[in-house]
Amino acid sequence: MAGAVISGLGVALPPSTVQDDLWEGFFAQHYAGGRHRLARRIFANSGVVTRQAAVSPLLEDVSEWSTERRMRRYQDEAVPLGKAAVSRALADAGLSASELGLFAVCSCTGYATPGLDILLARDLDMSPTVQRLFVGHMGCYAALPGLGATNDFVVARGRPALLLCTELTSLHVQPAGTGAADVQQIVSHALFSDAAAAAVLTSAARSLPGYQVREVVAVTDTTTTGHMTWEVTDLGFRMGLSPEVPAVLSVHVRTLVSDLLARHGLTIGEVDGWAVHPGGPRILDVVRERLGLQESALAASRGVLSAYGNCSSPTVLLVLEALRRAARPPRWVVMLAFGPGLTLYGALLEFAPATR
Repeated sequence: MAGAVISGLGVALPPSTVQDDLWEGFFAQHYAGGRHRLARRIFANSGVVTRQAAVSPLLEDVSEWSTERRMRRYQDEAVPLGKAAVSRALADAGLSASELGLFAVCSCTGYATPGLDILLARDLDMSPTVQRLFVGHMGCYAALPGLGATNDFVVARGRPALLLCTELTSLHVQPAGTGAADVQQIVSHALFSDAAAAAVLTSAARSLPGYQVREVVAVTDTTTTGHMTWEVTDLGFRMGLSPEVPAVLSVHVRTLVSDLLARHGLTIGEVDGWAVHPGGPRILDVVRERLGLQESALAASRGVLSAYGNCSSPTVLLVLEALRRAARPPRWVVMLAFGPGLTLYGALLEFAPATR
C-alpha cells in the first residue's frame, strides 16, 4: 500500500542569538562558581554557532520561575510560532486548513488545556470535524511517531493530515547547581533551542511532488531508561542526559537502519539523503561511524545543529527541509531521531514526482 506524501513543509523560528553572546551575556555569570571552566568548554564544543529563544536569557532570567509561570508563557509564545509554521506548510502544499482530516501536535516543553491543537484549529479555521492528536514527553524523536500516525491516517482515510512540532526549551533554564546532575544541565543549556516545524501529508494520488513515507520503525532499549529523562519540577522541566547515550545508540543504530533498508531492497550505500537528529556532535559522530558514512552525508544535520541548535522534536524536520532545498535533493532519505527510552526511531522516505 502506497504511503502518504510529505507535500508541504513549514518552519517558524524565534529571534536568533549567537552562541558566544549567550555565553558571555548570561551563562558565564550563571556558572560563575566552580563549574565556570567546564561550562565554557562545553559551550565551545557544542557544535552550535547560533540558536533561537522565544524567551531569551539575555533579556529574561527564567531560572527561578515557577512551572506555572513558565507554562503560561509557553502558551503565549507557542501559539503564534506554531501558527506561522502551520500556515507556511499549508501554503507550500497548496491546501487550506479546512481540508485537513487530522491535526497532530508534538511538544514536550509545555502543557495547557485547551492546548495548541485546539487553539490553532480554532485560529486557523480548521473544520469542526478535524481529528486531533497530541504527543507529549517523547522528546527529540517525537516527530517520527507523529509522522507515522499522520501517514497511517492519510493512507486509511484518504484525507490530508498535518503534523506540527513546537518546542520552547528556553523556558526551562535551570538554577545553577552542583554535582553530576548539574553537568547534564550545562550540556542541555549549551545545546537546546526553540523552533516550530510543520509537515503536510497527502495521498500519493495527489499531483504535488514530495517525499513518500515508505516505513517508520523504532527500537527501545528499556535497560537504559535512566539515561535520558525530562522531569517536571517546581522550577520547570529538568533534563537528565547521561554521557552513555552515544554508546547505547552505537549498539542499536546499524541494525535498525540495515533491517529497515533490507525490507525495501536497499543498502546503506544506496541512500543519498540522511536526516539525522543532531542531538549533539558525539551523537552524529557515532551514527556516522556505525553506519560507515562519509562526513558529507551528515552535512545537513551538522549544519542544522550549527545554525539552529538542538530544537528537540522539530529538529529532524529542519534537517529534512535542508535536504529538500538542496541543489540536488536526494531520492532516498533515512530519518533518524533518538530520545527517552532510550528509543531510536527511523523512517524511510522516497521522493515521489508529481502524478499525472
